Amino acid sequence: MTHISTIGLTAIGLAVISSTAAGQSSDAARQLTAPDAVENQLVDDRENKPDLVGTEPMGKRWDNWKAETKERSGLDFGLDYNALGFAATESIGEDTSAGGAFRFFGTWDLLGLEGANTGSLVFKFENRHAYTDVAPSDFGPEVGYAGLNHCCFSDQEWRTTHLFWQQRFAGGRGVSYIGYLDVTDYVDVYALASPWSGFSNFAFATGSGSMGGLPDGAFGAMVGGFLTDTVYAVGGVADANADATDLGGGFETFVDDFETFKSLELGWTPVREKLFIDNAHITVWQIDERDEAETPDGWGINFSLASQAGDHWLPFFRGGWAEDGASLYQASVSAGIGYAKVLGRDLLGVGLNWSRPNRDTFGEELNDQYTLEIFQGWQVVERVQITPSVQLIADPALNPDEDFTALFGLRGRIAF
Repeated sequence: MTHISTIGLTAIGLAVISSTAAGQSSDAARQLTAPDAVENQLVDDRENKPDLVGTEPMGKRWDNWKAETKERSGLDFGLDYNALGFAATESIGEDTSAGGAFRFFGTWDLLGLEGANTGSLVFKFENRHAYTDVAPSDFGPEVGYAGLNHCCFSDQEWRTTHLFWQQRFAGGRGVSYIGYLDVTDYVDVYALASPWSGFSNFAFATGSGSMGGLPDGAFGAMVGGFLTDTVYAVGGVADANADATDLGGGFETFVDDFETFKSLELGWTPVREKLFIDNAHITVWQIDERDEAETPDGWGINFSLASQAGDHWLPFFRGGWAEDGASLYQASVSAGIGYAKVLGRDLLGVGLNWSRPNRDTFGEELNDQYTLEIFQGWQVVERVQITPSVQLIADPALNPDEDFTALFGLRGRIAF
Protein backbone atom coordinates (compact mmCIF):
# COMPACT_ATOMS: atom_id res chain seq x y z
CA MET A 1 0.00 0.00 0.00
CA THR A 2 1.49 3.37 -1.05
CA HIS A 3 1.75 5.96 1.69
CA ILE A 4 -0.14 9.20 0.95
CA SER A 5 2.96 11.35 1.45
CA THR A 6 4.79 9.38 -1.24
CA ILE A 7 2.04 10.07 -3.80
CA GLY A 8 1.96 13.74 -2.93
CA LEU A 9 5.70 14.17 -3.12
CA THR A 10 5.87 12.44 -6.49
CA ALA A 11 3.06 14.60 -7.84
CA ILE A 12 5.01 17.79 -7.23
CA GLY A 13 8.33 16.45 -8.47
CA LEU A 14 10.00 15.16 -5.31
CA ALA A 15 11.03 11.51 -5.45
CA VAL A 16 11.28 10.86 -1.73
CA ILE A 17 9.96 7.50 -0.52
CA SER A 18 8.58 7.71 3.01
CA SER A 19 9.91 5.35 5.63
CA THR A 20 6.45 3.86 6.01
CA ALA A 21 6.26 2.99 2.31
CA ALA A 22 9.84 1.86 1.84
CA GLY A 23 10.34 0.07 5.10
CA GLN A 24 13.67 1.88 5.54
CA SER A 25 15.12 4.50 7.83
CA SER A 26 14.82 8.12 6.75
CA ASP A 27 17.28 9.00 4.00
CA ALA A 28 18.84 12.47 4.08
CA ALA A 29 20.48 11.90 0.69
CA ARG A 30 17.06 12.18 -0.98
CA GLN A 31 15.24 14.43 1.49
CA LEU A 32 17.85 17.20 1.59
CA THR A 33 18.27 17.54 -2.17
CA ALA A 34 16.25 19.09 -4.98
CA PRO A 35 13.49 17.40 -7.03
CA ASP A 36 15.83 16.93 -10.00
CA ALA A 37 18.85 15.75 -8.02
CA VAL A 38 19.98 12.52 -9.68
CA GLU A 39 18.78 10.08 -7.02
CA ASN A 40 15.38 11.78 -6.71
CA GLN A 41 14.94 11.83 -10.49
CA LEU A 42 15.72 8.11 -10.75
CA VAL A 43 13.19 7.22 -8.06
CA ASP A 44 10.54 9.42 -9.66
CA ASP A 45 11.11 7.94 -13.12
CA ARG A 46 10.60 4.42 -11.75
CA GLU A 47 7.14 5.28 -10.45
CA ASN A 48 4.14 4.13 -12.52
CA LYS A 49 2.28 7.38 -13.12
CA PRO A 50 -1.40 7.82 -13.97
CA ASP A 51 -1.42 9.47 -17.40
CA LEU A 52 -3.96 11.43 -19.42
CA VAL A 53 -4.36 8.75 -22.10
CA GLY A 54 -4.73 5.91 -19.61
CA THR A 55 -2.15 3.63 -21.24
CA GLU A 56 -0.53 0.64 -19.63
CA PRO A 57 3.07 1.15 -18.44
CA MET A 58 5.46 1.02 -21.39
CA GLY A 59 8.97 -0.34 -21.74
CA LYS A 60 8.74 -2.96 -19.02
CA ARG A 61 11.55 -5.06 -20.50
CA TRP A 62 13.83 -2.02 -20.45
CA ASP A 63 12.80 -1.20 -16.86
CA ASN A 64 13.27 -4.78 -15.75
CA TRP A 65 16.73 -4.89 -17.31
CA LYS A 66 17.72 -1.68 -15.52
CA ALA A 67 16.36 -3.04 -12.23
CA GLU A 68 18.35 -6.26 -12.69
CA THR A 69 21.46 -4.22 -13.46
CA LYS A 70 20.99 -2.21 -10.28
CA GLU A 71 20.43 -5.36 -8.23
CA ARG A 72 23.46 -7.06 -9.73
CA SER A 73 25.98 -4.21 -9.84
CA GLY A 74 24.59 -1.28 -7.83
CA LEU A 75 24.39 0.85 -11.00
CA ASP A 76 21.13 2.79 -11.45
CA PHE A 77 20.79 5.10 -14.45
CA GLY A 78 18.36 6.98 -16.65
CA LEU A 79 18.23 8.98 -19.86
CA ASP A 80 15.91 11.72 -20.99
CA TYR A 81 15.45 14.33 -23.67
CA ASN A 82 14.00 17.73 -22.86
CA ALA A 83 12.93 20.56 -25.17
CA LEU A 84 11.70 24.11 -24.58
CA GLY A 85 10.38 26.83 -26.87
CA PHE A 86 9.46 30.47 -26.17
CA ALA A 87 7.55 33.09 -28.16
CA ALA A 88 7.25 36.70 -26.96
CA THR A 89 4.64 39.31 -27.80
CA GLU A 90 7.18 42.16 -27.52
CA SER A 91 10.96 42.19 -27.83
CA ILE A 92 13.96 44.41 -28.48
CA GLY A 93 15.68 41.60 -30.37
CA GLU A 94 14.60 38.06 -31.25
CA ASP A 95 11.00 37.18 -30.39
CA THR A 96 11.37 33.37 -30.41
CA SER A 97 13.82 30.95 -28.83
CA ALA A 98 14.08 27.17 -28.51
CA GLY A 99 16.52 24.54 -27.35
CA GLY A 100 16.96 20.98 -26.19
CA ALA A 101 18.92 18.94 -23.67
CA PHE A 102 19.90 15.27 -23.64
CA ARG A 103 20.83 13.95 -20.20
CA PHE A 104 22.46 10.70 -19.04
CA PHE A 105 22.50 10.39 -15.27
CA GLY A 106 22.85 7.80 -12.56
CA THR A 107 24.23 6.53 -9.28
CA TRP A 108 26.59 3.63 -8.69
CA ASP A 109 26.49 2.21 -5.15
CA LEU A 110 29.96 0.90 -4.34
CA LEU A 111 30.38 0.89 -0.55
CA GLY A 112 28.19 -0.19 2.37
CA LEU A 113 25.59 -1.86 0.19
CA GLU A 114 24.09 -3.84 3.07
CA GLY A 115 23.65 -0.90 5.42
CA ALA A 116 22.32 2.65 5.62
CA ASN A 117 25.70 4.37 5.15
CA THR A 118 26.07 3.74 1.42
CA GLY A 119 28.86 5.31 -0.62
CA SER A 120 27.99 6.07 -4.26
CA LEU A 121 29.36 7.65 -7.40
CA VAL A 122 26.83 10.15 -8.81
CA PHE A 123 27.04 11.36 -12.42
CA LYS A 124 25.12 13.45 -14.91
CA PHE A 125 26.36 14.20 -18.43
CA GLU A 126 24.37 16.54 -20.65
CA ASN A 127 24.26 17.98 -24.12
CA ARG A 128 22.49 21.34 -24.07
CA HIS A 129 21.90 22.85 -27.50
CA ALA A 130 19.93 25.66 -29.11
CA TYR A 131 17.52 25.25 -32.03
CA THR A 132 17.49 29.01 -32.69
CA ASP A 133 20.10 31.78 -32.82
CA VAL A 134 19.38 32.69 -29.21
CA ALA A 135 19.13 29.91 -26.60
CA PRO A 136 16.29 30.05 -24.03
CA SER A 137 18.81 30.74 -21.22
CA ASP A 138 19.87 33.93 -23.06
CA PHE A 139 16.38 35.03 -24.06
CA GLY A 140 15.68 37.42 -21.18
CA PRO A 141 17.54 40.46 -22.60
CA GLU A 142 15.89 39.86 -25.99
CA VAL A 143 12.49 40.59 -24.46
CA GLY A 144 13.80 43.33 -22.18
CA TYR A 145 13.73 41.18 -19.05
CA ALA A 146 16.47 41.60 -16.44
CA GLY A 147 16.74 37.95 -15.46
CA LEU A 148 16.46 34.38 -16.69
CA ASN A 149 13.21 33.21 -18.25
CA HIS A 150 14.90 29.79 -18.03
CA CYS A 151 18.32 28.90 -16.66
CA CYS A 152 19.26 25.62 -18.27
CA PHE A 153 18.47 25.38 -22.00
CA SER A 154 21.74 26.86 -23.28
CA ASP A 155 24.03 26.20 -26.25
CA GLN A 156 26.94 24.81 -24.20
CA GLU A 157 26.85 21.40 -25.92
CA TRP A 158 28.50 18.62 -23.86
CA ARG A 159 28.97 19.29 -20.17
CA THR A 160 29.51 17.44 -16.88
CA THR A 161 26.95 18.65 -14.39
CA HIS A 162 27.65 15.99 -11.73
CA LEU A 163 30.57 13.71 -11.03
CA PHE A 164 30.98 13.32 -7.29
CA TRP A 165 31.18 10.88 -4.42
CA GLN A 166 28.07 10.74 -2.21
CA GLN A 167 28.48 9.30 1.27
CA ARG A 168 25.61 8.68 3.67
CA PHE A 169 26.47 8.63 7.36
CA ALA A 170 24.85 8.44 10.80
CA GLY A 171 22.51 5.68 9.67
CA GLY A 172 21.20 7.71 6.74
CA ARG A 173 20.55 10.88 8.77
CA GLY A 174 23.39 12.71 7.02
CA VAL A 175 24.91 12.97 3.56
CA SER A 176 28.07 14.47 2.10
CA TYR A 177 29.32 15.20 -1.44
CA ILE A 178 32.79 15.76 -2.81
CA GLY A 179 33.63 16.25 -6.47
CA TYR A 180 31.95 18.10 -9.32
CA LEU A 181 28.50 19.11 -8.15
CA ASP A 182 25.60 21.48 -8.78
CA VAL A 183 24.93 23.74 -5.79
CA THR A 184 21.24 24.07 -6.75
CA ASP A 185 20.85 20.43 -5.69
CA TYR A 186 21.13 21.42 -2.03
CA VAL A 187 20.84 25.21 -1.71
CA ASP A 188 17.43 26.85 -1.02
CA VAL A 189 15.37 24.12 -2.68
CA TYR A 190 11.68 23.39 -2.43
CA ALA A 191 9.21 21.16 -4.26
CA LEU A 192 8.62 23.46 -7.27
CA ALA A 193 12.24 24.56 -7.68
CA SER A 194 13.10 22.32 -10.64
CA PRO A 195 13.38 24.21 -13.96
CA TRP A 196 12.85 20.85 -15.69
CA SER A 197 9.47 20.09 -14.13
CA GLY A 198 8.33 23.20 -12.21
CA PHE A 199 8.50 26.92 -12.91
CA SER A 200 10.61 28.05 -15.86
CA ASN A 201 11.46 31.55 -14.61
CA PHE A 202 14.54 31.49 -12.40
CA ALA A 203 12.93 33.95 -9.97
CA PHE A 204 10.84 31.00 -8.69
CA ALA A 205 13.80 28.63 -8.42
CA THR A 206 16.92 28.38 -6.25
CA GLY A 207 17.87 31.71 -4.71
CA SER A 208 14.87 33.62 -6.13
CA GLY A 209 17.31 35.30 -8.55
CA SER A 210 19.07 37.07 -5.67
CA MET A 211 21.97 34.61 -5.21
CA GLY A 212 25.20 35.37 -7.02
CA GLY A 213 27.07 32.64 -8.86
CA LEU A 214 25.18 29.38 -8.19
CA PRO A 215 27.88 27.32 -9.93
CA ASP A 216 27.18 23.89 -11.38
CA GLY A 217 29.65 21.35 -12.67
CA ALA A 218 31.79 22.92 -9.93
CA PHE A 219 34.44 21.22 -7.85
CA GLY A 220 33.42 21.41 -4.21
CA ALA A 221 31.95 19.70 -1.19
CA MET A 222 28.77 19.72 0.85
CA VAL A 223 27.57 18.14 4.06
CA GLY A 224 24.05 18.05 5.44
CA GLY A 225 21.91 16.19 7.89
CA PHE A 226 19.19 16.18 10.49
CA LEU A 227 20.29 17.68 13.80
CA THR A 228 17.02 16.58 15.41
CA ASP A 229 13.91 14.85 14.09
CA THR A 230 12.66 18.19 12.74
CA VAL A 231 15.71 20.47 12.29
CA TYR A 232 18.30 20.09 9.55
CA ALA A 233 21.40 21.94 8.35
CA VAL A 234 23.23 21.95 5.01
CA GLY A 235 26.51 23.67 4.19
CA GLY A 236 28.77 23.68 1.17
CA VAL A 237 31.61 25.30 -0.75
CA ALA A 238 32.15 25.20 -4.53
CA ASP A 239 34.39 26.74 -7.16
CA ALA A 240 32.85 30.07 -8.25
CA ASN A 241 34.76 29.93 -11.58
CA ALA A 242 33.38 26.54 -12.60
CA ASP A 243 32.95 25.68 -16.26
CA ALA A 244 30.91 22.50 -16.69
CA THR A 245 32.31 22.08 -20.22
CA ASP A 246 35.91 21.91 -18.90
CA LEU A 247 36.23 19.32 -16.15
CA GLY A 248 40.00 19.50 -15.73
CA GLY A 249 40.05 23.27 -15.82
CA GLY A 250 37.46 23.37 -13.06
CA PHE A 251 39.75 21.55 -10.64
CA GLU A 252 42.64 23.82 -11.60
CA THR A 253 40.68 27.03 -10.90
CA PHE A 254 39.50 25.65 -7.55
CA VAL A 255 43.04 24.87 -6.41
CA ASP A 256 44.89 27.84 -7.95
CA ASP A 257 42.37 30.67 -7.51
CA PHE A 258 40.19 29.39 -4.67
CA GLU A 259 37.44 31.86 -5.44
CA THR A 260 34.42 30.10 -4.02
CA PHE A 261 30.69 30.17 -3.43
CA LYS A 262 29.75 29.22 0.12
CA SER A 263 26.35 28.55 1.68
CA LEU A 264 24.85 27.54 5.00
CA GLU A 265 21.20 26.63 5.45
CA LEU A 266 19.16 25.92 8.57
CA GLY A 267 15.65 24.53 8.18
CA TRP A 268 12.69 22.99 9.96
CA THR A 269 10.05 20.47 8.94
CA PRO A 270 7.35 18.82 11.08
CA VAL A 271 7.71 15.47 9.28
CA ARG A 272 11.09 14.49 7.85
CA GLU A 273 9.69 12.51 4.92
CA LYS A 274 7.72 15.58 3.73
CA LEU A 275 10.56 18.04 4.09
CA PHE A 276 10.09 19.99 0.89
CA ILE A 277 6.31 20.29 1.06
CA ASP A 278 6.23 21.27 4.74
CA ASN A 279 9.35 23.33 5.19
CA ALA A 280 10.79 26.59 6.46
CA HIS A 281 14.42 27.53 6.00
CA ILE A 282 16.91 30.39 5.95
CA THR A 283 19.99 30.33 3.72
CA VAL A 284 23.06 32.56 4.04
CA TRP A 285 25.53 32.67 1.16
CA GLN A 286 28.78 34.40 0.23
CA ILE A 287 30.78 34.52 -3.00
CA ASP A 288 34.36 35.71 -3.46
CA GLU A 289 35.54 38.35 -5.89
CA ARG A 290 36.42 36.73 -9.21
CA ASP A 291 39.42 38.30 -10.90
CA GLU A 292 39.05 36.80 -14.38
CA ALA A 293 35.28 37.34 -14.52
CA GLU A 294 35.73 40.82 -13.03
CA THR A 295 32.83 40.38 -10.62
CA PRO A 296 32.79 41.64 -7.01
CA ASP A 297 32.45 39.62 -3.86
CA GLY A 298 29.09 39.64 -2.16
CA TRP A 299 26.72 37.94 0.20
CA GLY A 300 23.04 37.59 0.90
CA ILE A 301 20.25 35.90 2.77
CA ASN A 302 17.24 33.95 1.51
CA PHE A 303 14.12 32.55 3.11
CA SER A 304 11.51 30.00 2.06
CA LEU A 305 8.17 28.91 3.50
CA ALA A 306 6.12 26.10 1.96
CA SER A 307 3.35 24.05 3.54
CA GLN A 308 1.02 21.42 2.12
CA ALA A 309 -2.67 22.35 2.36
CA GLY A 310 -4.92 19.32 2.07
CA ASP A 311 -3.88 16.60 -0.36
CA HIS A 312 -3.55 18.76 -3.47
CA TRP A 313 -2.33 22.28 -2.66
CA LEU A 314 1.17 23.65 -2.00
CA PRO A 315 1.34 27.39 -1.22
CA PHE A 316 4.77 29.00 -0.92
CA PHE A 317 6.37 32.32 0.03
CA ARG A 318 10.04 32.90 -0.80
CA GLY A 319 12.56 35.66 -1.30
CA GLY A 320 16.02 37.02 -0.82
CA TRP A 321 18.31 40.03 -0.51
CA ALA A 322 21.84 40.46 -1.84
CA GLU A 323 24.79 42.77 -1.38
CA ASP A 324 26.68 42.72 -4.70
CA GLY A 325 28.10 39.29 -5.67
CA ALA A 326 26.95 39.63 -9.33
CA SER A 327 23.44 38.54 -8.39
CA LEU A 328 20.61 39.28 -10.80
CA TYR A 329 18.53 40.99 -8.14
CA GLN A 330 19.27 43.08 -5.10
CA ALA A 331 15.94 41.94 -3.70
CA SER A 332 13.29 39.48 -4.84
CA VAL A 333 10.05 38.16 -3.32
CA SER A 334 7.81 35.43 -4.73
CA ALA A 335 4.49 33.95 -3.66
CA GLY A 336 2.37 31.30 -5.30
CA ILE A 337 0.81 27.89 -5.19
CA GLY A 338 1.06 24.46 -6.75
CA TYR A 339 -1.98 22.26 -7.33
CA ALA A 340 -2.33 18.66 -8.50
CA LYS A 341 -5.87 17.51 -9.31
CA VAL A 342 -4.80 13.92 -9.95
CA LEU A 343 -1.66 13.26 -7.94
CA GLY A 344 1.20 12.14 -10.15
CA ARG A 345 -0.57 13.04 -13.42
CA ASP A 346 -0.88 16.82 -13.55
CA LEU A 347 0.60 19.86 -11.86
CA LEU A 348 -0.55 23.47 -12.01
CA GLY A 349 1.75 26.22 -10.77
CA VAL A 350 1.00 29.92 -10.29
CA GLY A 351 3.65 32.33 -9.04
CA LEU A 352 4.01 36.10 -8.70
CA ASN A 353 7.44 37.72 -8.32
CA TRP A 354 8.65 41.23 -7.56
CA SER A 355 12.32 41.92 -8.22
CA ARG A 356 14.71 44.86 -8.00
CA PRO A 357 17.62 44.38 -10.45
CA ASN A 358 21.11 44.61 -8.97
CA ARG A 359 22.57 47.94 -10.08
CA ASP A 360 26.16 46.67 -9.79
CA THR A 361 25.39 43.69 -12.04
CA PHE A 362 23.56 45.61 -14.78
CA GLY A 363 25.71 48.73 -14.58
CA GLU A 364 22.83 51.14 -13.94
CA GLU A 365 19.79 51.55 -11.76
CA LEU A 366 16.83 49.78 -13.37
CA ASN A 367 13.13 49.81 -12.62
CA ASP A 368 11.51 47.13 -10.48
CA GLN A 369 9.92 44.24 -12.38
CA TYR A 370 6.80 42.16 -11.78
CA THR A 371 6.44 38.68 -13.22
CA LEU A 372 3.50 36.28 -13.15
CA GLU A 373 4.11 32.73 -14.35
CA ILE A 374 1.44 30.08 -14.85
CA PHE A 375 2.30 26.56 -15.99
CA GLN A 376 0.34 23.34 -16.39
CA GLY A 377 2.25 20.07 -16.55
CA TRP A 378 0.68 16.86 -17.81
CA GLN A 379 1.87 13.27 -17.85
CA VAL A 380 0.55 12.48 -21.34
CA VAL A 381 1.68 8.86 -21.36
CA GLU A 382 3.95 6.94 -19.02
CA ARG A 383 7.23 8.46 -20.23
CA VAL A 384 6.14 11.71 -21.86
CA GLN A 385 5.43 15.00 -20.12
CA ILE A 386 4.40 18.33 -21.65
CA THR A 387 4.19 21.67 -19.88
CA PRO A 388 2.72 24.78 -21.53
CA SER A 389 3.34 28.04 -19.68
CA VAL A 390 2.97 31.79 -19.85
CA GLN A 391 5.14 34.46 -18.24
CA LEU A 392 3.54 37.89 -17.95
CA ILE A 393 6.16 40.59 -17.34
CA ALA A 394 5.10 44.05 -16.21
CA ASP A 395 7.62 46.89 -16.57
CA PRO A 396 10.47 44.85 -18.13
CA ALA A 397 13.55 46.59 -16.76
CA LEU A 398 15.67 46.42 -19.93
CA ASN A 399 12.86 47.72 -22.14
CA PRO A 400 11.40 50.77 -20.35
CA ASP A 401 9.44 51.73 -23.48
CA GLU A 402 7.17 48.72 -22.94
CA ASP A 403 4.76 48.35 -20.03
CA PHE A 404 4.02 44.68 -20.59
CA THR A 405 5.41 41.58 -22.33
CA ALA A 406 3.91 38.10 -22.53
CA LEU A 407 6.14 35.08 -23.03
CA PHE A 408 4.49 31.82 -24.10
CA GLY A 409 6.39 28.59 -23.50
CA LEU A 410 6.10 24.89 -24.20
CA ARG A 411 8.34 22.34 -22.49
CA GLY A 412 8.48 18.60 -23.11
CA ARG A 413 10.31 15.61 -21.65
CA ILE A 414 10.75 12.00 -22.78
CA ALA A 415 12.30 9.68 -20.18
CA PHE A 416 13.91 6.27 -20.70
